[in-house]
Amino acid sequence: MARESRKPAEAGPARIAPLAKLPLFLNLQGRRAVVIGASEAADWKAELLEAAGADLRRVVAWQLEDLADAALVVADLDDLEEAARLQAACRSANALCCVIDKPAFCDVQFGAIVNRSPVVIGISTDGAAPILAQAIRRRIETALPLSLGAWAQLAKAMRGRIAALLPDKASRRTFWERFADKAFTASADAATEATMLALAKGGAKAIGEVTLVGAGPGDAELLTLKGMRALQSADVILFDDLVSDDVLELARREAKRMLVGKRGRRASCKQDDINALMIKLASQGKRVVRLKSGDPMIFGRAGEEIAALQAAGIPVHVVPGVTAALAAAAELGVSLTHRHAAHSVRFVTGHSRQGALPGNLDWRGLADPETTLLFYMAGRTAPEIAQRLMAEGLPADLPVVAMANLSRPDQRRWEGRLDDLLQGLKLSEDEGPVLLGIGAVFKSARTSAALAHPTMPPAALPVPRQSAA
Repeated sequence: MARESRKPAEAGPARIAPLAKLPLFLNLQGRRAVVIGASEAADWKAELLEAAGADLRRVVAWQLEDLADAALVVADLDDLEEAARLQAACRSANALCCVIDKPAFCDVQFGAIVNRSPVVIGISTDGAAPILAQAIRRRIETALPLSLGAWAQLAKAMRGRIAALLPDKASRRTFWERFADKAFTASADAATEATMLALAKGGAKAIGEVTLVGAGPGDAELLTLKGMRALQSADVILFDDLVSDDVLELARREAKRMLVGKRGRRASCKQDDINALMIKLASQGKRVVRLKSGDPMIFGRAGEEIAALQAAGIPVHVVPGVTAALAAAAELGVSLTHRHAAHSVRFVTGHSRQGALPGNLDWRGLADPETTLLFYMAGRTAPEIAQRLMAEGLPADLPVVAMANLSRPDQRRWEGRLDDLLQGLKLSEDEGPVLLGIGAVFKSARTSAALAHPTMPPAALPVPRQSAA
């Protein structure tokens, strides 16, 4: 059965830690702002103030009368005594003062800005590390869709009508929660307002849905932005046993998390039970994320889940993830379709439901010397794979790479030859799924990656081949 697991740590009593600066947003629309100086820094501050709607005055050498009626004065001054005089004059004139790059003479400071106006995000390091603030801004920029501003404008325009349509506070909250979810998953266009109003007129009934999200091989930084947004808007997350804790840490803190893992030779959830649970939760109006290791559409049984959800009338979406084969190629610095070594690549399952190789694999087709083969979950079946491929003509010295726990701190790897596999890989699938790469493209794997990462420990290596002598 599904069970709750890996919950976020419980928070203590609500408290606010000390703040270096109080973040406030200043309304400068139509108010006087003065910029002193002719430097690039002063020009940039002037541009920001104009963008905020200020009545801007530019001066090079300031006089007291320049500060009259000013709400904010920004200056680029090198002389500390002049900076002190300006600050004192600003206080006498009831104007806020900011001397660029001199925090001691600032009543306010400019931070890094993420602009999705009317959504505006300010980032401050209290003047200690402006470059760090810029790096943080870039991270936030990548996480917020460009259309977010249009959604915020729409919310502002609709607020009065929604209050009239939905006088009940709980109904309004439900509507705005759904509205916010849409803002991160869809673009706003001419028809969006009518669509959202129709939702409100219908009572803002919660519409459940399921999103299949590829978590990637383990490294949280390989999760897609779309996948992260889905995790951030989920009510319930049904996750596989192979999904890393780092990926789960990116999920919405309030989301309920349920482990529905399926691992070979372990107690596992039945697929029919997982399907039924997704349908039940979505039918209750919940936003469900089915979080799968790698890519949902590569040996992830996504087809069965999609079919069950569609049959129940549940909306279902898919967010791709980085599958293990592509993560291995990146880790090894190997092109799976290098034009001098391979004209195709094939992803093959290394075991059936019974744990053995599937009985209907096309071994003759697989044994193409110009095809790169990636066998998933092949730790136990590696000897038979090698035997069948060599029987169909693949050379015994064809390069092979075996990898486990890709992109994780406990990643393990071995490189060798195809006939090495006949002795078996002493690497248990219980320690992590094994990906087996076979093909000429892996000839360069040792030179491109062996120095960067440790290989599998001796216990994981195939037994050495016996000498012909």
